[in-house]
Amino acid sequence: MRLPIDTSAIKFAAAGPSEPVLDFATKAQRTDENGVGIFQVPVFAAGSGVKDSITIKVAGEVKGLSEFTQVKITRLFAQTWEVGDNHGVSFRAERIEILKATARCWPR
Repeated sequence: MRLPIDTSAIKFAAAGPSEPVLDFATKAQRTDENGVGIFQVPVFAAGSGVKDSITIKVAGEVKGLSEFTQVKITRLFAQTWEVGDNHGVSFRAERIEILKATARCWPR
């Protein structure tokens, strides 16, 4: 089952750099239907009283990530999976992009 997640009330920060997703059997990098490499990005998520860390898969490398880099997640989905007796939830996004820091002007 594939469920969309509303991210409007959640802030995300990278927990480290993106890494290629490898096929378990062949150890080759997995690709999407267009042949673009799939990467996984560990993130911290917080908002609406929830704090957690998850890994999100996305097509294409997200460059420039380091710990606590704020990111924007576009079209996040949760998908259940089952292999034999094992099962869980994985996360996939259409896009992950670095948020630009904005300067604040304080009143004098």
